[in-house]
Amino acid sequence: MRKLLQLSMTIGLALLISVPTWSQAAVAEISGADEAQAHVAALVVANRTILVFRGSLLGESPEMRAARARTVINEVLDDSTNLAVSLQSAQENFIVLLGTRRAFIVAATDADPLVHDSTRAAAEAAADNLRQVVAETQESRDLHFMLSAAAYSAVASVVFVLLIRLIYFARTRVLAVLPRLMLRQAQALKVGSTQVVDANQLFPLVRRALHTLRWILMLLLGYEWLSFVLSRFPYTRPWGESLNAYLLQVATYLFDGVVSALPGLGIAISIFFIARSVSGFVQRLLRRMSAPGSSDAWLNSETLPPTRRLTSLAIWLFALAMAYPYLPGAGTEAFKGLSVLVGLMISLGASSVVGQAASGLILTYTRTLRPGEYVQVGEHEGTVTEVGMFTTRIRTGIGEVLTIPNSMITGTVTKNYSRTLAGSGYLLDTSVTIGYDTPWRQVEAMLIEAALRTEGLLKTPSAQVLQTALSDYYPQYRLVTQVSPAHSQPRAAVLSALHANIQDVFNEYGVQIMSPHYIADPQDAKCVPQAQWYAAPARHEPPPG
Repeated sequence: MRKLLQLSMTIGLALLISVPTWSQAAVAEISGADEAQAHVAALVVANRTILVFRGSLLGESPEMRAARARTVINEVLDDSTNLAVSLQSAQENFIVLLGTRRAFIVAATDADPLVHDSTRAAAEAAADNLRQVVAETQESRDLHFMLSAAAYSAVASVVFVLLIRLIYFARTRVLAVLPRLMLRQAQALKVGSTQVVDANQLFPLVRRALHTLRWILMLLLGYEWLSFVLSRFPYTRPWGESLNAYLLQVATYLFDGVVSALPGLGIAISIFFIARSVSGFVQRLLRRMSAPGSSDAWLNSETLPPTRRLTSLAIWLFALAMAYPYLPGAGTEAFKGLSVLVGLMISLGASSVVGQAASGLILTYTRTLRPGEYVQVGEHEGTVTEVGMFTTRIRTGIGEVLTIPNSMITGTVTKNYSRTLAGSGYLLDTSVTIGYDTPWRQVEAMLIEAALRTEGLLKTPSAQVLQTALSDYYPQYRLVTQVSPAHSQPRAAVLSALHANIQDVFNEYGVQIMSPHYIADPQDAKCVPQAQWYAAPARHEPPPG
């Protein structure tokens, strides 16, 4: 009876397919209209997807086809003992038989257009899925199989717990041994007498890294345990397989990303190695060009360090620009956004930074200032301690350290007291105004004698006295002398001692230090007698010599 029914159904389907041309066109038009309104429906039995119906057939929508096929399959699985799955072709379609009953029909519209499967391939895949459903249904009804699955799950759970405890135990032992090991290794890593790594600061970072690694391992173990347990039972096996497939996809994606990035990364590393070789060659060339006796006057011991830094920076920037397209992730939107952000930050703050750097280069290559020289920049004067790329530091006579922007130095008049034609050291000058009634020769002799009495001033070259102005009431005398470079006192202390000696010498010779703005001369001379030189609270000191 069943064979007769099957034969009649096959004949009827063949007759329907072989109807006249006008009937086929009408059916195609009707089915096309139905397909436009139909929805995709999946045939799911025992928690496993067998086939996705994508079109209508014989007036039935995909939802109706899926419901009818699910009912037939469940009936056969419940009642029949003949659970063989087979395929029968019917023109362009395929009939999937479960035992002797038709389970469903795979039409040409059911093939997945995204993977370009044919109707036969889709039918064979559906038949394989149905065979797997039949096998899992038989397994779920097998008591021995279910007990074995439960036993495997229990063993996997015990192994999972033991591995978790092993991870905790390993972390505890590592944290117990790690401080001593890190302290010993950190003490061995030194540059000169400076310790490179501080173990007290590094240990919290390592502990957090171990904590993160522990959670990653625990999550991976939990993921694998869940996937293994779900795969033991027929009903939950599709879930376990999907978990394994997802993890495999992620691992494959990461592996493919690493493999695809290796060629570009190799090219980038090669570019950096070439840049390193070129930079080393240029550094050695510049060092030879700055050697004493070289004809390149612009390159010496002062301009060599900034020149080396600039050439090295230019080479590495060029190498970075060449290697940028080959870096992993250079074409991603995140990398592009980061590049735009960095470029915006540089463009917003580059005006002042570039101006300061250009001023620093001007000071370096024009040799306006050198460390150790005594200079005056605007209202500030002192000894240059450092000439940097952006700022210059000056130490004043009273111990203050001034940080002056390089753009300010290039934009104002700079006096350099250390650039002398004769001898070394730096210049020291002071001015005094004396009335016209005092012979100028006497004034010059007294100023030179005061300079000779001052400790730290060079005897050779000798001090000079210049008459810088003939004002309405007095001439102005300027004493110019030179401080020994071996003298340790600051300029302010030497200038203070010079002023004290000038007062002493003028008082010795009875000449008053005065800038007269007067109508008539005073009755008594405005000078300090020698007996009052050490009036309280001044201390008495024997005269020099």
